[in-house]
Amino acid sequence: MPYGPHTAEDRARMLAAIGVAGVDELFADIPPELRASPLGLPAPQPELELAAHLRELAGRNRTDLASFLGAGVYRHFIPATVDEVLSRGEFYTAYTPYQPEVSQGTLQTIYEYQSLIAALTELDVVSASHYDGAAATAEAALMTCRATRRERVLVSRGVHRHYRETLATYLGGGEITFEEIPLVPGGPAAGTTDLAALERLLTDADRPVAGVLAAQPNVLGLLEEMEPIGRLAHAAGALFVAVVEPVSLGVLAPPGAYDADISAGEGQPLGIAPQYGGPYLGLLACTDALVRQIPGRLVGMTTDLDGRRAFVMTLRAREQDIRRERAASNICTNQALCALAAGVYLATIGPHGLRDVAALGAARAAELERALADAGAPRLHPGPYLNEFAVHVPGAVAVHRRLLARGVLAGIPLAELEPGDGSLADGLLVCATEVTTADEIAGFARALGEELAAGPPAGDRPAAAIAVPAAGRLR
Repeated sequence: MPYGPHTAEDRARMLAAIGVAGVDELFADIPPELRASPLGLPAPQPELELAAHLRELAGRNRTDLASFLGAGVYRHFIPATVDEVLSRGEFYTAYTPYQPEVSQGTLQTIYEYQSLIAALTELDVVSASHYDGAAATAEAALMTCRATRRERVLVSRGVHRHYRETLATYLGGGEITFEEIPLVPGGPAAGTTDLAALERLLTDADRPVAGVLAAQPNVLGLLEEMEPIGRLAHAAGALFVAVVEPVSLGVLAPPGAYDADISAGEGQPLGIAPQYGGPYLGLLACTDALVRQIPGRLVGMTTDLDGRRAFVMTLRAREQDIRRERAASNICTNQALCALAAGVYLATIGPHGLRDVAALGAARAAELERALADAGAPRLHPGPYLNEFAVHVPGAVAVHRRLLARGVLAGIPLAELEPGDGSLADGLLVCATEVTTADEIAGFARALGEELAAGPPAGDRPAAAIAVPAAGRLR
């Protein structure tokens, strides 16, 4: 910071009081390679020159690609209403309104967001809110440990790798451990959570499980049998966490319908444009029995002294602010602007509109599957999906790179998304939504067919065999 209120003498007295010789000692626990370093910014420029330079940098971005990328972040049409409301000055903040007497509008938007997500998930309580889906999933896992007083979590490998890595970061160095539930390697259920393996992991009486986490759809786009996973978890005294993609709930059974105790997920598809790194929105909901365990902000509706409707934060323990070691979470945000975007989006399109978005995306994905199969890229897994699936492409990483040069962002190579799984080395994970056009699908299939017909360039890896999928529940 260019300005601080403390003089050098003030800092010297504070360091002496805690017995530290210099400021650098305060950061001794942080590895040197992870400490802040100079930014290395160029010299100042006049505003006119700087604007021209920024335009030149922005021009390097590719905005002309036909995109079939999903893998946790999805393109959807965003009604103009969303940006119109978000741009209002009184809403333009991500922070929590602590004074209800002057914050009724913002508190109401949070209340409406929580009410809409509660209806979408069919769960009782919704927190507002978390940094992203990965953080919300990690918080859900910690909730299961606090509620059950157990220290072991099971996570399906069908949960996005970034989410699993975030969970590992949250739990690193602590007493809580987590283990991954493998996916079925072949057959009709290939690529979905291995129920037999889950059952074995749950039967260790000496190491009881706090929670079981599974994704719907999973990271490979496949629909999971969520009810059996929940039944196995509950039979072992564990809680069940459903990591869901929210638009899919327009047509798939909500977490409450299959007795999930907690639901987590990424709220970006609800009115937030895809961006490089965020900001995004972590969704977290639970049953009423777990209301004391959920971190974040809860807004309730009440009446003021004159009997008028009013909104206040409720059930918020003071430890969250002043006794940090007793807090449900020390990683706090409100993401109010992103939560507002999700609320406005859902209110604008309504339940029938959300179903149309999900159904049209599924129809576009079916068109894409047929076109890619005709081009020589069949699906890797036989099970049902919604709007995302994997296809077999020999030399997928190299083909993906060459397709970029032809104006097609062909999803993501599974060798990059799941680098530890050799069975997925020649897979592309592709996605379609309601904004995917027939011309884009035809262009992708034509370009891919030509690349496959040309054969792999010298040095490309030979194709690897694959497998992975399962069944879901439609409303």
